[in-house]
Amino acid sequence: MRIAVIGAGGIGGYFGGRLAQAGHDVTFVARGDHLAAIRRDGLHVASVGGDFHVGDVRATDDPSGTGAVDLVLVAVKSWQLAGALPLLGALVGDGTAVVTTQNGVEAPEQVAAAVGRTAVLPGAARIFAMVTSPGVVSHVGGPATIAFGEWDDRRSERVSRLLATFTGAAVEAGVPDRIWAELWTKMLTVVPLGGLGAALDATVGEVRSRHRGLLEAAMAEVVAVARARGVELPDGIVPRTLGFLEQQPERATTSLHRDVVAGLPSELDAWTGAVVRLGAESGVPVPVHRTLLAVLTEHYPNALA
Repeated sequence: MRIAVIGAGGIGGYFGGRLAQAGHDVTFVARGDHLAAIRRDGLHVASVGGDFHVGDVRATDDPSGTGAVDLVLVAVKSWQLAGALPLLGALVGDGTAVVTTQNGVEAPEQVAAAVGRTAVLPGAARIFAMVTSPGVVSHVGGPATIAFGEWDDRRSERVSRLLATFTGAAVEAGVPDRIWAELWTKMLTVVPLGGLGAALDATVGEVRSRHRGLLEAAMAEVVAVARARGVELPDGIVPRTLGFLEQQPERATTSLHRDVVAGLPSELDAWTGAVVRLGAESGVPVPVHRTLLAVLTEHYPNALA
């Protein structure tokens, strides 16, 4: 299969690396020192599931000459998405599937505006991975799974083919019965934790213990917004999500927390900002997220990329 991976960071590097290792024709779109190192030395993935190296990697910062591919994995962060959209046109043909992986629930619409909704498969990746040095991606934890599906949840031939492609590359992949519920469930997991962790400069363990009431209230707001927008999340989703967070490392922090406190561009707008926006559109009050957004933008003006 011909594949283009837009963004060779934690998500793109890991999943794209697995696909390349399995023999697929993968082109990585990267930039800067990371791109130079991949071109020179290949892509190294240090993984809790076993390290691997992909040599002779096709990597570029300009995919215009690549031509249409079978799969585009859009693996940039949400604040980088606008800059990546112009790259898609040269890669998308009549049969191309474009899988989104961004945290939040707005990226599929943004990508669809550029390439058409029929090309887009909304997706969600669950993995703790990052670039630790040029040419090196570290997978440090998490389930390392990817899920995707057609916009309307029908089980199409291309979805089945992509599922076989990922599983054949030793990737745990799935096609949920309701892909939008999958995206909102991930939002419920990461957004309240990320916003509270950043605002309080608190680790996962500190948020889930010392600030549990706020965490539960923030999660309940996400559930209410999802349901108001026609996405039915199951009863008991909040305690189940809290149970999942109980299993995460005590000293861990979210990527949003790390970026915000470092003064870097962040996914604040796509996470907390999206809950506030979509809550307002749906007539659902979200006072915890509205307060977090106000506090974080006041104290960390660079957070809204």
